[in-house]
Amino acid sequence: MHILWVKSDLLVPLDKGGKLRTWHLMRHLQRRHEITYLSYADSGVRADDLLAMRQVARRVVTVPRNDALKGSLRFYADVARHIANPLPYAVAKYRSEAFRSALVGLLNESRVDLVVCDFLVPAINLPDRLPCPAVLFTHNVESEIWRRHADQQDGAIGRWLYGLQHRRMLDFERQALGRFDEVLAVSEQDRDTFERLYQGATRKPACVVPTGVDTSYFTADEREPNAGRLVFTGSMDWLPNEDAMTFFCRDVLPLIRTRCPEVQLTIVGREPTRGVRNLATQNGIVVTGRVEDVRPFIREAAVYIVPLRIGGGTRLKIFEAMAMGKAVVSTTVGAEGLPVVDDRHLAIADDPQAFADAVIRVLNDNPYRQRLGRSACELVTSRFDWSVVASDLESALLAAAQSLEREGTAA
Repeated sequence: MHILWVKSDLLVPLDKGGKLRTWHLMRHLQRRHEITYLSYADSGVRADDLLAMRQVARRVVTVPRNDALKGSLRFYADVARHIANPLPYAVAKYRSEAFRSALVGLLNESRVDLVVCDFLVPAINLPDRLPCPAVLFTHNVESEIWRRHADQQDGAIGRWLYGLQHRRMLDFERQALGRFDEVLAVSEQDRDTFERLYQGATRKPACVVPTGVDTSYFTADEREPNAGRLVFTGSMDWLPNEDAMTFFCRDVLPLIRTRCPEVQLTIVGREPTRGVRNLATQNGIVVTGRVEDVRPFIREAAVYIVPLRIGGGTRLKIFEAMAMGKAVVSTTVGAEGLPVVDDRHLAIADDPQAFADAVIRVLNDNPYRQRLGRSACELVTSRFDWSVVASDLESALLAAAQSLEREGTAA
């Protein structure tokens, strides 16, 4: 099968959960199928990154694009320019005639059996009619992320701006879902949310392809962690992660230090915003920025924290920590969509005091910490290696590619 895989960015460097999910799934697919990959790439893209993409796609085609740095004057000017646009800003900024032309050209020059739209954003550049079936691979329910952004705003202006984007994303997501022959969701919860928000919009219920983990890369060992170390990993230019760290350092960490005064926090991830960098001015907080390997930071920590209040989809980071045998403390939002049980695979707490109490218990109760880590590791290594998940994805894609042929035979 020849798959045209369409995404807004290259997968390399592998520094975001969505990139990692796609990379591992494509790595298995490319062994049996021909994949052409189309995405944007900025002018400074490294030749090594393009070369690395050949590990998961036979052909890689890029369209030039340079994003404004978040927080820069150019960024805010671009946001302001889109205020009156009926499309959500997160989608409208990727609309491009050059990208659409490249996509149409690839469809015309050779037989394509299936188009995969990776995340919702690239749908803005799909032509109205396609010569083959198309699949939307969702990693989140995008409108839910914007709703949660709005809910967390303290000021009236912030609530209005994020509320506006939420309503626009609801309209766009509803319209986009109906264009695809198959919609893939990363959890049953996301599938049910699509049904609840957009009843009748999809041609059939979304197919669930769960999150996985590279169990040969993320492995547990017997070394004792640093007893007072907490860790969080993620793309630190993503607003839900920034909000999570701001919330934790402001509202939760002081409560933990009333009983564990020596506790330290390491925040690991690419492109930390100014707000995240400022957290490092507090005693006992380290912000690393991008690192080549997150495993040493996870390994040395006693507790892996996921204090997310905003988000959607499923958190790949939790499965990575679990595969390494780490005790995880997460909010309900952080763990949503994952087949985990509170107090068995991890500890779940939402308000500041409950989250602090959960972290303190894990820090002070070694048997409890070890039990959570063992149970978590057993869960992900037995059921969620990427090879298993990729088989589910391949089955869904093959069924979608054959849908047009079946319809033609029925007619």
